[in-house]
Amino acid sequence: MLRPLHRWEHQDRPLHRRDLAGDPLEQFLRWYREAEETGLRYPNAMALATATGDGWPSVRMVLLRAVDEHGFVFYTNLESRKGQELAKNPRAALLFYWEPLERQVRIEGHVELVSDVEADEYFATRPYGSQISAWASAQSQPIASREELEQRYHAFAEQFPEGAVPRPPFWGGFRVRPAMYEFWQGRPDRLHDRFRYKRQPDGSWSIERLQP
Repeated sequence: MLRPLHRWEHQDRPLHRRDLAGDPLEQFLRWYREAEETGLRYPNAMALATATGDGWPSVRMVLLRAVDEHGFVFYTNLESRKGQELAKNPRAALLFYWEPLERQVRIEGHVELVSDVEADEYFATRPYGSQISAWASAQSQPIASREELEQRYHAFAEQFPEGAVPRPPFWGGFRVRPAMYEFWQGRPDRLHDRFRYKRQPDGSWSIERLQP
């Protein structure tokens, strides 16, 4: 049985409708910059939820690597569980949680592959060890031992010298194109502030307050 959790009260940091940007990306970037300023080690950490074609969900933490008016980008092994699920069901949900600010942002949308040019450019910026790991790990697949994984790593390190590691053909990026954002601000007595942006057929965004 779990021990009773320590209870604390949320700060009284209101989120008013009048303070929201009309564009949800602008609002996200405001909050993201404030999260960076708190000194969080990974303000770009986000939970990524995917589902199989018949509806079985899965979730894991990934890192946001780019964001602009086209969407939110992360990179991975395309043959991993999330890669296979997104190939069959190209929809995803993202969740950012910034505890020091008592804020979270939810995003839902359709998913597409980034271009080979984008993937190549990003892969070239990765540390050498991460580049070799991308080749060595058949992500999400069973392996007999840690030793076998390390042997695979060293074999690829011998094959590809530093500065000359090509991007694996099974490694790339996904872009989540948002259809919905939700901004959540913690408030005392669990009367949190929640606002949802929904994309309209004409490309504009509607904004509505949600009950906590």
